[in-house]
Amino acid sequence: MEHTMHLNPSSFSKIKEGTKTIELRLYDEKRRQLAVDDTICFICSGETGERLWARVVELYVFDSFKALYTALPLLSCGYSREELARADAADMERYYSLEAQKQYGVIGICISLLEEAAPADEE
Repeated sequence: MEHTMHLNPSSFSKIKEGTKTIELRLYDEKRRQLAVDDTICFICSGETGERLWARVVELYVFDSFKALYTALPLLSCGYSREELARADAADMERYYSLEAQKQYGVIGICISLLEEAAPADEE
């Protein structure tokens, strides 16, 4: 199954460069449909609308970003080595409220980039 997700230009670049291999999201109804081996089309929310395709390698579900941040490698979640010392689960509250986290839980989506031209199932 193919899914679509929009990313800010910074996160999009990190995934494109391979420095971010785990995308963090709320585990809402849309993300509950994800499965290992599904394809995600990431669309950059910048002016270019550039797209990347990735395969879902693993799904990590947690009650909160606080739990996720203690269990997953933050370098894979998009933080640089310089940012690690000040990385905090509260960083995600700018996107997802504590109430939403409590209601839905959160997910770390481990991905592997596919060829940029098209996902495998479109060949």
